[in-house]
Amino acid sequence: MSGQMRPLDGPALDIEQLIQDPRTRIIVCCGSGGVGKTTTAAALGLRAAENGRSVCVLTIDPARRLAQAMGLTVLDNTPRPVTGINTARGGSLSAMMLDMKRTFDEVVESHSDQARAQHILANPFYQALSSSFAGTQEYMAMEKLSQLRAQADRDGTWDLIIVDTPPSRSALDFLDAPERLSSFLDGKFIRILSAPARGAGKGIGRLVGAGVGLFAGVLNKVLGAQLLSDLGTFVAAIDTMFGGFRQRAVETYALLAAEGTAFVVVAAPERDALREASFFVDRLSADHMPLAGLVVNRMQNANADDLSADQARAAAERIEDEDAMVASLLTMHAMRLDEAARQRRLVARFSGAHPSVSLRGVPALAQDVHDLEGLREIGALLGQPT
Repeated sequence: MSGQMRPLDGPALDIEQLIQDPRTRIIVCCGSGGVGKTTTAAALGLRAAENGRSVCVLTIDPARRLAQAMGLTVLDNTPRPVTGINTARGGSLSAMMLDMKRTFDEVVESHSDQARAQHILANPFYQALSSSFAGTQEYMAMEKLSQLRAQADRDGTWDLIIVDTPPSRSALDFLDAPERLSSFLDGKFIRILSAPARGAGKGIGRLVGAGVGLFAGVLNKVLGAQLLSDLGTFVAAIDTMFGGFRQRAVETYALLAAEGTAFVVVAAPERDALREASFFVDRLSADHMPLAGLVVNRMQNANADDLSADQARAAAERIEDEDAMVASLLTMHAMRLDEAARQRRLVARFSGAHPSVSLRGVPALAQDVHDLEGLREIGALLGQPT
């Protein structure tokens, strides 16, 4: 059911002010799976665009609901304009879905000459790293965000970028991945493997090379000659990029913590989803990341002003034998009121543990969101006056 909701306990999250403030340049939506995070990101993007912002929505959620809702037949690593929006205020909306391997390829191509880049891209170890290494998706999401922001700063393509992250615990990887991947590529193990190539022909290089030769002999038995050869070739080819990975990780992490970035945590009014939200809010606070607040989706919006749950149940019992249909409706009303009360207790418990976190409740709709009109309705609910 849609409509105006009673305010939740705790400070109110002013979504309208957030998306209309020109100082807001990046919004990161995060939350556990199945809570409407992708829909929230898309709805925020649509509402901001129809209020005059130039918006790009980046999703790294593997589900393709975003493309369907925005009427796009293709959603890939290139931002594509969304048609059918109201552009009366001069805004625009583009959307894309992260292709982590293609983004990794772009990083290699931008930091290497053509011959070296092709050598790296063809390496089996690189192909495995760019497709399945833990944290690669999140790292490349950060890289793509950095690319989009650089393009926006360069030519003014967008003045607001909205990022839809993976489910909550993975979204923590969104914060950790740059450091993890850059540490791996710049770590002692990789440095040992690449030492012979860098020190060949020098006295110390020959000594290190001899030591590595013994070490490599052991690895050869454990990992296999081909894997070790692929790894060594990859390390030698990508050696000039090591510093770039760490530097870009530091810069992108700083971008997330900078003024102009806002994290919006999305949850459902359920115990597990709010526990995940609490976990993420604590992590954002510990990392000094700019938290805008919590959006609680799919709230039951029952009205008890005229008929309480107890009154409805009592009335249903009195007329059950006389009018079964009305009795059933009264019982359903009581159940909805009970559910609404339960959800509010859960949100109040979250608010009690995090009294400074701003909240915005969004009532459940009668149907799933599958088009721009549905996103527009969600956006209107998000943007209601506080």
